[in-house]
Amino acid sequence: MSGDEQEAEGKPVDYGIIGGIVAGIAMMLIAIVNAGGTIGAFFELSSVLITVGGTIASTFVHFKPDQMRSVLKLVRIAMSDSAQSPRDVIRLLVHFAGKARREGLLALEEEAEQLDDAFLRKGLQLVVDGTDPETVRQILDIEVTFLEERHQAGQRIFEHMGAVAPAFGMVGTLIGLIIMLGRLDDPSSIGPAMAVALITTLYGVVLSNLVFIPIAGKLKVKSEEEVLLREVMIEGILSIQAGENPHIVEQKLESFLPPKVRGGAREAEERAEQGAERMVASGAR
Repeated sequence: MSGDEQEAEGKPVDYGIIGGIVAGIAMMLIAIVNAGGTIGAFFELSSVLITVGGTIASTFVHFKPDQMRSVLKLVRIAMSDSAQSPRDVIRLLVHFAGKARREGLLALEEEAEQLDDAFLRKGLQLVVDGTDPETVRQILDIEVTFLEERHQAGQRIFEHMGAVAPAFGMVGTLIGLIIMLGRLDDPSSIGPAMAVALITTLYGVVLSNLVFIPIAGKLKVKSEEEVLLREVMIEGILSIQAGENPHIVEQKLESFLPPKVRGGAREAEERAEQGAERMVASGAR
């Protein structure tokens, strides 16, 4: 998940959440037709109004208006793919570590100012300004802590919607049953009325388990990914400030990554260099 100071627009689309929702709805529609039902029988405007309207109204009651204004942005974040990868961040930090050892910390200032990532730019600027390492860590740790809190606030919105949607589905069912009981003098209306009453519960369960709860989970995953990137950046920035060897910096930062992806980029670069050397040697012969 990207920070709330960064817009999701312009980033690659994460087709997992879109494909999952579409596939889930498609499988249910196929099952309905296969069971001999008609898709039109499963659409009821009153049920939509009760379930969706009630869920939205409850969420507005539960959260502040400024939090609710971020819902569409949160959806865009959930549907976007991160533009950064840990490997790219590590490669960039190793580059800065090498430059700092060759030319000094002040040489980083101009290049750091051109970085798109505000967190990394701020950390490097603190280092260039000669800030004490412990102070640098404290400042950046506070940034990460409040970043997590903002992300958790967004997750709670969709978790709440996922919790109340089935409840409003049940409310719609109860309303339908009350209306049905008022028409017991017409036995032919009991079956259709019962079907309409149950559709509302279906809507609530589907919205909860196919849309709201999965979006909350996706936001949590993206938040964890961004926090990991921030932790990598903090450790890299402090290593640069300490003047550590770029190779040591790379080894240290790769400890944050799963073993199967460590060193992948470096090995690819080495293979490419070896291939180029063999081609030159072959041409010389």
